[in-house]
Amino acid sequence: MEEPMYIKIHNQIKRDIENHVYRVGSRIPAERQLAVKFGVSRMTLRQAIKTLEDEGILERRLGSGTYVASQKVQEKMSGIMSFTEITQANGQTPSSKLISYKVGQPSLSEKERLNLAGDAEVLRMERIRYADNVPICYEVVTIPHELIAKLSKADISAHLYRTLEAHGYQVGQVTEHISAAIANEQDARLLDVKKGEPLITRLQVTDLSTGQPFEYTRASYVADRFEFTFSK
Repeated sequence: MEEPMYIKIHNQIKRDIENHVYRVGSRIPAERQLAVKFGVSRMTLRQAIKTLEDEGILERRLGSGTYVASQKVQEKMSGIMSFTEITQANGQTPSSKLISYKVGQPSLSEKERLNLAGDAEVLRMERIRYADNVPICYEVVTIPHELIAKLSKADISAHLYRTLEAHGYQVGQVTEHISAAIANEQDARLLDVKKGEPLITRLQVTDLSTGQPFEYTRASYVADRFEFTFSK
């Protein structure tokens, strides 16, 4: 299966950053210039840029442009964050809306984070998470397709961890990176906020007990509707 065009653009920009064509802290060319360079529509180009932003590789600065992100201070924290459990503990009703569920080739970032080899395919699932029917979070979850090929779409999208454990897998270590961002046009549309409003972004890689990564999640939370609480 051929890679989507936005993934090809994502991969090329990531390679350019790794090869110092675009250096840390520098501004990348405007969307219009990049769209012309790659011969694609602005919408396709924006999808590639948004994916790089979600991964923490690029950062958008309101009124200034898009820049190669600087390395951020990281703090290791313990505990698995469950949106459903947190929402229920807060006395609210969690729900979700699946907006995309596709199998295809991984981006370079997905391949690296999930330690995939060769031409392994992935399931890429996008959904919006709600609390009492208010949109809280937009997330993209990537899973090695081989791992879940025989599982149902309903089970995967609703109860991934529980479904894997029912089939003999055990969830192991979770690594999370939390940072701040601002809402772009897509975030504003999906989360019912204004463009430029503050968001909390979370990158999460979850391993099986064997140490093999099986889930890579990129999520954007509306900052004034959700908070993270950690215990050490």
